[in-house]
Amino acid sequence: MAARTPDRLRSPICCIMGHVDTGKTKLLDNIRRTNVQDGEAGGITQQIGASFFPNETLCDRMGSLLAKNKATAREPGVAVRVPGLLIIDTPGHESFSNLRSRGSSLCDIAILVIDIMHGLEPQTIESMNMLRAKQTPFVDRLYGWSEAKDRPFIEAIEEQDDGVKREFESRASAILLSIAEQDQTQSLPTSPPVVHSSASLSAALQGLNAQLYYRNKDPREYISLVPTSAHTGEGVADILMNLVGMTQKMFVDRIMWTPMVQCTVLEVKVIEGLGATADVILANGTLKRGDRIVMCGFGGPVVTRVRDLLTPRPLRELRIDGAAGIKICANHLENVVAGSACLVPFKDVPYDLEALKQDATGASSFLSSSLNGGLGVYAMASTLGSLEARLGLRTAHPEYRTQCGFSPIPVSAVNIGPIHKKDVIKASIMHEFKPEYATILAFDVPLTKEGELQAKESQVKVFTAEIIYHLFDQFTKYMADVRLEQQAKAATTAVYPAICKVSSPDHVWCRGGGGDPILLGLAVQEGTLKKGTPLCAYLDIGRVVSMEPEKGKQVDVLKAGKSAAVKIDAVTSIQYGRQFDHTYPLYARVTRRSIDAIKELFKEGGRAGVNGVSSHSLL
Repeated sequence: MAARTPDRLRSPICCIMGHVDTGKTKLLDNIRRTNVQDGEAGGITQQIGASFFPNETLCDRMGSLLAKNKATAREPGVAVRVPGLLIIDTPGHESFSNLRSRGSSLCDIAILVIDIMHGLEPQTIESMNMLRAKQTPFVDRLYGWSEAKDRPFIEAIEEQDDGVKREFESRASAILLSIAEQDQTQSLPTSPPVVHSSASLSAALQGLNAQLYYRNKDPREYISLVPTSAHTGEGVADILMNLVGMTQKMFVDRIMWTPMVQCTVLEVKVIEGLGATADVILANGTLKRGDRIVMCGFGGPVVTRVRDLLTPRPLRELRIDGAAGIKICANHLENVVAGSACLVPFKDVPYDLEALKQDATGASSFLSSSLNGGLGVYAMASTLGSLEARLGLRTAHPEYRTQCGFSPIPVSAVNIGPIHKKDVIKASIMHEFKPEYATILAFDVPLTKEGELQAKESQVKVFTAEIIYHLFDQFTKYMADVRLEQQAKAATTAVYPAICKVSSPDHVWCRGGGGDPILLGLAVQEGTLKKGTPLCAYLDIGRVVSMEPEKGKQVDVLKAGKSAAVKIDAVTSIQYGRQFDHTYPLYARVTRRSIDAIKELFKEGGRAGVNGVSSHSLL
């Protein structure tokens, strides 16, 4: 194997992280001079994407700042030595924690974006904790600034008026303080610090030492905060200078090139004309067409050969032609686990194919813990990463349980790619078990014509959305409607336990018999008496038709300790004074079926209502 040497460096991998809508993709757009962010659904990044910036582009964007800071941005007397910079853009929405985690695992250095107006936000804090846990250095970017187009920050701030300068210093100091005031139990990463860039400051910095980059005398101990405007370009040169300078001066051991392949799967996609493809980050080494590769699959290791390698043009968003780094075309990639390693046997390493397969087998999969034992909806997405986020909604939205009375979205089966007839047929199986789960939740994939026809024929509901948490909203509403419909159908079946007593022999106004109703005063001693409840003593008496605690005021529910005039649609042969009188307690006619209906469909207090009455009332 060729020796690693500081004379040959690879391109550092940088991950850009932060809260949703803090300007992460906008920053990349500014560096690339593209407009990817406006083309995204809702303006929100929902997949991992990567952009490669060649050496020439980095030097061009750093411009005069590079010339003035040679000793900072590069080795003395030597040009920028890294061949380029690969930046990974991650989603900021809470559902995409898995993708942020994957991105932070891949990078050598990171940009953590914090909005200077909003301070530390939930996903920024989460991102920082991920970076700290993986000991990844990072830089903070402050977002929000007055226009001084494409100028270095030091020059731009000098052109601001005194009021703007004071406001900036005040907000920056508040962010530095909030970072320092967080939990101090987690130590600083031993790896060099990460670079953050944005008008928003990241919550991930909590509990760490940080300083504005131009005042930072010790980048190994203090995180550098780089004020930046993604809209007008101020500070972009500063952030690139910090990224290049830190990697070349402090991370040389990490970015030395080696022929040993280090490759990680970002996403698995089905593309028309290519089939299943894997978007990967090739961190080190050389990957060639025809190489045998081993990947972790849901059903075990996947062993295949590289059929083709596709790369995008420089400065273009890889999500279009390939989500990150390199797109691998090969057979049997459908079940590859996103986030796992892509292993390649190397002639100088005493690894055989079986050893690599064993490594791949040991990789864990999110899927085994996400599926719901056969009962649930059918989930589909354009990529496995998006599918993971979809499944993650089960825990990301605890309010789902209280809003709808159902458990968080259960998933019975998953697939990637367009919705075909076979997918609808698989989803329709739920009609035999739980008809409401005969549903497909599809994120960022089209419904084919044959799939649409089959859905109508099989009565399978299909929910589609380009923004993933809109699927949650659609399914929440659907299940709430289903629940109301089921409750209406079960209203006569679901009988709440209750024990009642005739208030007084004087409070009997109609005795019943001959088809007449019974009208008398009842006091509820235990449980809850509801309109429609069937009553009995030692035999069936009839069903409650109405209740009036006060004259002219009817109610549907009467709780323990309350009394009312109650009208009962009596059984024809039943008459007060013959079959029962005021000495008989009256019970709600509860059955096993009614208890099950309450527990399943009326969860708000239903179980407590069943358990809160003496057992002798459950006849």
